[in-house]
Amino acid sequence: MQEYLEFARTNPLLFLGFFAVLGLIIWTEYGRFSRKYKMLPVNNAVRLINDDKTIVVDVRDDSEVESGRIQGAKHIPLGSFDTRIGELDKFKSDPIVVYCRTGNRSGGACKTLTAAGFQNVNNLEGGLVAWETASLPLAKR
Repeated sequence: MQEYLEFARTNPLLFLGFFAVLGLIIWTEYGRFSRKYKMLPVNNAVRLINDDKTIVVDVRDDSEVESGRIQGAKHIPLGSFDTRIGELDKFKSDPIVVYCRTGNRSGGACKTLTAAGFQNVNNLEGGLVAWETASLPLAKR
């Protein structure tokens, strides 16, 4: 124990850096365990999307959607998601798959949906990049 105290005294930056990294890991893991939506791999998303009741929401910008989108997806840009969430109110109990290009921005939309009372919210893991990597089709506008 004495060695650890001596190390902390002689290397305060390393000691503080260790606890900062440890704190970030704990914070990240807590966020992962406490989120109310599911991360959905592409193959599971395809199975869910093939169900007629599943709603697919594209939260990418207008310029990104021009390159293609998942067939049947409803486009609601993330910038206007808070004001347009009412368009999805009738689907509160239906499964919803949200995606963006890489799966990062869609996480924010998933948080908004779960906070608004949506029950079965799923974030497409890896976003449209993972969809294209799996050689799945895209619909052009």
